[in-house]
Amino acid sequence: MLIEGTLKKWNDDKGFGFITPAQGGPEVFVHISAFPRNSSRPLLGERVTFEIEIDKQGKKRAKNLVFLDRVKPASKKHTIVHRKNNPNSISLLSVVIIGFLIAVGAYMYNHINVSSTLQGIASETNTSVKFSNQTIFNTFKCDGRTHCSQMTSCAEAEYFLKNCPNVEMDGNNDGEPCEQQWCTSSFAN
Repeated sequence: MLIEGTLKKWNDDKGFGFITPAQGGPEVFVHISAFPRNSSRPLLGERVTFEIEIDKQGKKRAKNLVFLDRVKPASKKHTIVHRKNNPNSISLLSVVIIGFLIAVGAYMYNHINVSSTLQGIASETNTSVKFSNQTIFNTFKCDGRTHCSQMTSCAEAEYFLKNCPNVEMDGNNDGEPCEQQWCTSSFAN
């Protein structure tokens, strides 16, 4: 017959203690051998169920003890295995995440550094030129040149056409300067 009770006394050094039955009566002796083999040490105040046997001296003692408050997994496939974290081991996922963060950081640093340098140049020269759908700052200045033969690139010719007075670089007035010399597909920018 199963009896429910509470572990009221326990001597861990000697491996025995006493259970107080829930329905009352005298305390029942319990030896460590009555506990499940794979369980951790018993704790005072734990609720248990047990059976009673009579030992060789004719005294009652608990046997087949089960902890009521400890959760038993339903099956092995639901058992959760807890592993101690090894601070020296780094998982592959951690390495990938760290690498990604470093790459993003390097890109952002490079982008901010280049942008601030270009903005500094632009503010000094007060000039900018559109290149590949992005505004890129350059050191072009209106210096009196007015013809395509005086330019060194399509970008320079575009700057002069848009920003400098009296230039003669757009013969057909389509907004594209120096089409025959600089701003063709092979020489553009």
